[in-house]
Amino acid sequence: MKTLVLKFGGTSVGNIDRIKKVCKIIANYKKKKTKVLVISSAMSGVTNDLINKSKLVSNNFEKAEYDTLLSTGEQASCALIAGRLNHIGFKSRSWMSWQIPIISEGPHSGARINRVIVKNLNDYLKSGGIPIITGFQGVNNKFRLTTIGRSGSDATAIMLARYIKADECIIYTDVDGVYTTDPRQYKNAKKIKKISYDEMLEMASLGSKVMQPTSVQDAKLNNIDIQVKSSFINKSGTLITGSSKTFSNQIITGISSTKNDAKITIVGVKDRPGIAASIFKPLSKNLINVDMVVQNISLNGKETDLTFTIKSEDLKKTEKIIKQNKKLSYKKLSFDKDVSKVSIIGVGMISTPGITYRMFQALASKKINILVISTSEIKISVLISAKQVKKAVAVLHKEFKLD
Repeated sequence: MKTLVLKFGGTSVGNIDRIKKVCKIIANYKKKKTKVLVISSAMSGVTNDLINKSKLVSNNFEKAEYDTLLSTGEQASCALIAGRLNHIGFKSRSWMSWQIPIISEGPHSGARINRVIVKNLNDYLKSGGIPIITGFQGVNNKFRLTTIGRSGSDATAIMLARYIKADECIIYTDVDGVYTTDPRQYKNAKKIKKISYDEMLEMASLGSKVMQPTSVQDAKLNNIDIQVKSSFINKSGTLITGSSKTFSNQIITGISSTKNDAKITIVGVKDRPGIAASIFKPLSKNLINVDMVVQNISLNGKETDLTFTIKSEDLKKTEKIIKQNKKLSYKKLSFDKDVSKVSIIGVGMISTPGITYRMFQALASKKINILVISTSEIKISVLISAKQVKKAVAVLHKEFKLD
């Protein structure tokens, strides 16, 4: 008998009517003589409401209690789904992470799932039951609830699919698949039928909000195919897979863009071994993620200009850290918040020459200036003015025949 893991996001269970619709989807799978295991997020808005409540209580809310508080959102949605399924004639019950248990490790609010003990779950599935499991959380070796980061329910679904040896993992969300670019930004964006783990990982880390990067990474490591579908309309979705079969010969698969980047340039830094490490070490200690990095050596070879990007919300903290760094001397420090990163992604570029030229030429045709460049085997990213993102996405979409 086929075993499916179904995961429903916050918008899919956002109100009682949507929960009833989700239960119809679950029932349809169950009627096909399929074992069905369900993961649910909290109802949309609930987690943010709980976060706001914690801030009203304390501006330094204890982290273990913070995780306990936030985990109640998933508990409520799972109980409602299980209650509805029982009402329409199906055997179902909710499962908290500690009841399974889902074993996690790492810090509160940033834990990772280590393993899942599935004996009781498998027994329940064999008895014909539909387990409804809280996403986004686990239990650590001190028997405290932990959360695994925002959008962590995807990671829960993938890890459960691994441990119960599911045939398929289907992520239900408010979009009907992964698109070549954000359809809200560009109306000619097209749905991708099939995408590789590596391409999806790049798109997720470069701004696509459909999947969390760590979840895609977990799927790749455990070789679990994922379907991304809409819970609102009955349409085929996007398959995220490692299989090379039936991939199109499209060179570029998608285009991603970001909205909250900032560029920092340190001018006139003494060029000596270890200087870059002395700049980035305190940033790392303060959990500031550095993305694109460019270094330019002066003509005399004694000084260097260092440019790098971070998230704009970290800008003030970064400025303070650099100015307080006694190991660092420089001539000038400059910042630019009005920048965005635009990236083209595709495994086809590995074997296709001229992609870099085509990208730069297309941007130049619209007088879009490139500030910083970074590349990998399957992506090219450029930093440009935030005002020109829509224009850049449109011209690149046309250049690589994604329209």
